[in-house]
Amino acid sequence: MTLTASHPAPTPATTAANANAQVASSSSFSAGMKVLPKPERTAMYAVYGFCRIVDDIADEEGPPVAERQAALEAWRGHIHALYAGGDLGPAHMLAPHVARYDLLEADFQAVIDGMEMDFVGLKGPDMATLDLYCDRAASAVGRLSVRVFGMDEEPGRELAYNLGRALQLTNILRDIDEDAAMGRLYLPDELLTTAGITSRDPQAVAADPRLGAVCDKLAAQADDYYAKASAVLAGRPRGHLAPSRLMAAAYGGVLAGLRRRGWTAPRAKVRVNKPALLWRMARETLFG
Repeated sequence: MTLTASHPAPTPATTAANANAQVASSSSFSAGMKVLPKPERTAMYAVYGFCRIVDDIADEEGPPVAERQAALEAWRGHIHALYAGGDLGPAHMLAPHVARYDLLEADFQAVIDGMEMDFVGLKGPDMATLDLYCDRAASAVGRLSVRVFGMDEEPGRELAYNLGRALQLTNILRDIDEDAAMGRLYLPDELLTTAGITSRDPQAVAADPRLGAVCDKLAAQADDYYAKASAVLAGRPRGHLAPSRLMAAAYGGVLAGLRRRGWTAPRAKVRVNKPALLWRMARETLFG
């Protein structure tokens, strides 16, 4: 979705409708949010709607980079206006939740920065750049989420840091072929070099038989982040913890499925185990 003359900026009503449609098609997110009380659930749907809009801007292949960058700049302005008292535009859907849960402008802006990194193009970033991308694309969303969940600052930020990175690395490992088709390569330069892969062409890397060594090491990093997130949750800090537990279980299951499938092309798609996720959701609902 772009915010141009040919693709008008969505109204709050159409944005909410888009968010609900996206939630309905995203089983893991939907399951995670259904265990929340209605005010928190509504806030999370609004945050998710914002994330989907800026993600769609980054992923839309038709418009030129300059046009998509202008669309993201427009959203930067909308978010800034939300905090500066200006014309909110489509960011109106976020206003009551920003006020109620003290959501930070920097986190919304970081999400936009992450989407910009997407369409500008990452092709074998170094580890520091990959970590920055994970922070912007995922952990920033986590920082918004833990405020809605009512967590205290220190455990909330620690959970967002670790679980966000775990989820994003899982996504990267799951979407190697899809990203390569879009000209993107998120696997880090250091691991590619160590494996003897010199090309940074996404399609060539995706077909390289040495890719498994890279994926194994990145999966081990994701394991470490999942373990640290689990340690935070095991401490039972204040707040609604069930959504984070469900997301960790869902994506941890995807990572396990990727390992079972293997990394060699051609790679079958690995998806969330819906029956297992629904069972976990029922347990979280009943027992917390």
